Amino acid sequence: MNVFKFGGTSVGSVANMHMVKDIIVDGRKKVVVLSAMSGTTNTLVKIHKLSIENKLDKALSELLVLQGHYTTVLDELFEKSDRKQLVSNYVDSVFQDLRQLVSAPSSSLLYNNIVSKGELLSSFMFTHFLQSQHVKACLLPALDFMRIDKDGEPDNFYIKQNLNRLVKERVAVDIYITQGFICLDNEGEISNLKRGGSDHSATIIGAALDADEVQIWTDIDGVHNNDPRFVEGTHAISNLSFDEAAELAYFGAKILHPQTVMPARKAMIPVRLKNTMKPNSYGTLINQNASEEGIKAIAAKDAITAIKIKSARMLQAHGFLKKVFEIFEKYETSIDMITTSEIAISLTIDDTGSLEAIVVELEKFSTVEIDEQQSIICLVGNQIVKHKDTYRFFQVLQDISIRMISYGGSNNNISILVRSEDKIKTLQLLNSYVFGKVTA
Repeated sequence: MNVFKFGGTSVGSVANMHMVKDIIVDGRKKVVVLSAMSGTTNTLVKIHKLSIENKLDKALSELLVLQGHYTTVLDELFEKSDRKQLVSNYVDSVFQDLRQLVSAPSSSLLYNNIVSKGELLSSFMFTHFLQSQHVKACLLPALDFMRIDKDGEPDNFYIKQNLNRLVKERVAVDIYITQGFICLDNEGEISNLKRGGSDHSATIIGAALDADEVQIWTDIDGVHNNDPRFVEGTHAISNLSFDEAAELAYFGAKILHPQTVMPARKAMIPVRLKNTMKPNSYGTLINQNASEEGIKAIAAKDAITAIKIKSARMLQAHGFLKKVFEIFEKYETSIDMITTSEIAISLTIDDTGSLEAIVVELEKFSTVEIDEQQSIICLVGNQIVKHKDTYRFFQVLQDISIRMISYGGSNNNISILVRSEDKIKTLQLLNSYVFGKVTA
């Protein structure tokens, strides 16, 4: 059995839903994981924000517009029938629930309940669309098997036991439709795997079912060797190792969610990235095999803050780094890059929610400098630190002001920190230096 995941664009229109149907109906059993229709989750997030700001009229107005969009989709997707009425009644009930949630007093559970509705809508509609096309399909509600533990991590034992039981109870079915992103928490309340979590859902499901392959279908034909939004002439990379894919996902490759690779790597299940609009394209295959040495891809991660921590006490003092790290651990703030000198540490974070409190504690024993609006540019490939052509990367130093360099921490990754205003120029120069291509 394979697991196919389709993103919001792939189910964002009636025409695209027909394309998805043609892709998945091939006579083989599979689980299909769906995101919300494109634009839905962003709208629901906006509606939640309006509701907690007590802008009820605006929130209800946004809901009315969104419901109108779904009514239009229903009219195009279904012929007039009892099935269409059934789906229409379900959509109406979901939006009635949303109106009640928006009008209710704010609570910690309100956000998760509101944003979960997008996946519930897309999966219900698409399941009945398949059934109307005489496909043996059924809905497998994610809330019946997908759960996270008290630490917010997937409860893999619970997921495996319940998912396999549900699948075995429906052996006559060819296509099992379920929702990505949403889950229950350890107390049985609706939660989620955070934005982009549908990819993570797919690999969790793949690992639980011991799938042959997990395929993630989007609107781009695989992982590109540079960011096509800023650099011309990029191309999809045919093969990546799990380690290479994990580095690219963490450092900004938009096609992959950072957590996606982990369950598949642990279960040794290949992950293939495909383009719904170009189903015959090879895409990118991610597995345990590391092929070709040297730099394969360049990615960028924005909204980075650099922190320089300087103290004479650091000189030949053991325990200084531990003291610094304990502060970041206390405030649950991850560090991306770090460099050290005799009397200073420079590091980067992408979560500034606790920055003010962190600085207060650091200033008790050091001076602190903050540089905001930074970007990490990451170069990824197999054994790139040892590769004979990697020196080309350093040519960028003559043209760009580099704030930090991380080199040698991983054989598969070299990272530099630049001002965000220099990001596009850096990506283009590296494309020229590393891949020998002229950029726009």
